Amino acid sequence: MINVLPEHIANKIAAGEVVQRPDSIVKELLENSIDSGATSISIVVKDGGKLVIQVTDDGSGMSPEDAGRAFLRHATSKIVRYEDLENIATLGFRGEALASIAAVSQVELKTRQAADDTGTLIRIEGGAVREESLAAMSPGTTTIVKNLFFNTPARRQFLKSTATEFKHIYETVQRLALSRPEIAINFWSNDENLLNLKRATLAQRIKDLYGDRFFETLIPLQESNDHISISGFVGKPDFARRSKADQYLFLNKRFILNKSINHAIFSGYDQLLEKGNFPFYLINLDIDQRRVDVNVHPSKMEVKFSDEHGIYRFVLIAVRKLFSFNNLTPSLEVYSGSDSGSPDASLRHVNVPNYFQGQVSPADRSFQFSHSLRDSSFNLPDVMSDVPASPPAVSDIAFLDEAPLWQLHRKYILIPISSGIMIVDQHVAHERILYEKGTEIMEKGNPDCQQLLFPHTIQLPPADIALASELMPHLQALGFQVKLFGKNSIVLDGVPTDVKAGQEETILQDVLDEYKNNQMRVRLEARDNIAKSYACKAAVKAGDVLNEPEMRSLMRQLFGTKLPYVCPHGRPVMVRIPLIELDRRFMRT
Repeated sequence: MINVLPEHIANKIAAGEVVQRPDSIVKELLENSIDSGATSISIVVKDGGKLVIQVTDDGSGMSPEDAGRAFLRHATSKIVRYEDLENIATLGFRGEALASIAAVSQVELKTRQAADDTGTLIRIEGGAVREESLAAMSPGTTTIVKNLFFNTPARRQFLKSTATEFKHIYETVQRLALSRPEIAINFWSNDENLLNLKRATLAQRIKDLYGDRFFETLIPLQESNDHISISGFVGKPDFARRSKADQYLFLNKRFILNKSINHAIFSGYDQLLEKGNFPFYLINLDIDQRRVDVNVHPSKMEVKFSDEHGIYRFVLIAVRKLFSFNNLTPSLEVYSGSDSGSPDASLRHVNVPNYFQGQVSPADRSFQFSHSLRDSSFNLPDVMSDVPASPPAVSDIAFLDEAPLWQLHRKYILIPISSGIMIVDQHVAHERILYEKGTEIMEKGNPDCQQLLFPHTIQLPPADIALASELMPHLQALGFQVKLFGKNSIVLDGVPTDVKAGQEETILQDVLDEYKNNQMRVRLEARDNIAKSYACKAAVKAGDVLNEPEMRSLMRQLFGTKLPYVCPHGRPVMVRIPLIELDRRFMRT
């Protein structure tokens, strides 16, 4: 038999979509406060929001009639006709939040408009109105929610510990604070004042929440065209963390979750991030409301775009452009425990990834594959058009034609620059050169190949034969003239011109081995993996002796690449020791 559910049961069921835990209530009430035009909001919670949640604002308030209607299901001031759904500018619009909250808790609402002499008090318990009266109060609205799920004990038992529920509430409040720095925020938990944020700029709000030193690790981001603009801050790659917690994406100041845009931001870092590390970012996208659909899920955190692929491209290029303008060359400074210049002083890193501290071996690291811009047909104004051909740091270097170069321990190249001294790892520098050269050759389909005087027949295990067969088009595009010969052999007739003499016998096997190692660490697109594997195995090695012309040629080629600061796997290519540090060590300051 089919029964029509009583309204009070239907309301409790519907409440499950909106009110999942205490932070759901905090989110809905804060969104109501913002939509009311509040410039100051106070949040008070007790017992992780399970006992009390109170939100007070100085917004527009409600009339007595509107205050009563606000708790009816699908009652909203933000949608009048169907066309309004196509141009939603407010955070709330469904008209479900207050009705859902009131169905599973005890609610007290006090509200007053500035033009009224008194306010309105409404008390609701389990969806039933218990009291309506006048109240003396300042203009604005105060909503108090007590004893969440008091009438649905089965739901209450699924709540987590007080600490866990508080953590979710704090994250919700922090997201609001970051999305609306123009609003003052006061946050109390169990009679302890945790946040007291004044109205500020976004930069100051970040400093207030994270501190000045953290803010110094961020880079401002700003790009726009006729249809979309992006603004905010992204973290420098070497300060990335093992957690995704500090990643904020706002669409027209609404916090959203979107895997595609998150991937675009992450890919914009290219090879600057080591595997497992995630950068801080706080990004706001401003898009015409008619080009997005926020009416997808009750949480309103999921959205649909009319052109998601175009937005992906825009975000990706904007982030890549940002890093092309910023000098990512690591710096070293010298210090001692007493800072007295004693001989036992050691090196510490400034703006240097963690592997300078010896925490993890660079050989054990693997890195994410960057989404290829070349495979996209989306026609956007090219925001990369004004990116300089050479990174900013190159203007600081005066060594290409005159200054002497030195090889240190057959591993590093020492280069005097105007601001100090630069130390370059010869292997990873050559690796960067060969990687970019290889990817360009494969893209253009015009490989440089040197014919071997005598073809080499190479025997491989069956698994490697299968792999070589699968990768044959990419190997040939890179410059390997290779063909299968029998069941367990291949014939090598030619190799790329950068392969060092004497490596012809082993280079192909080395590339296949490196390809397999890369795939074990992280899934890469085949062409990119081949380019990285070849660059690693064909590059000069630590221990190879380089004369001055070879070192000078290597440096010229390095600073002609798009990203000279890191190798294809993300290891640093160079370290800079500022002259001011050398002067300090020799007591010239």
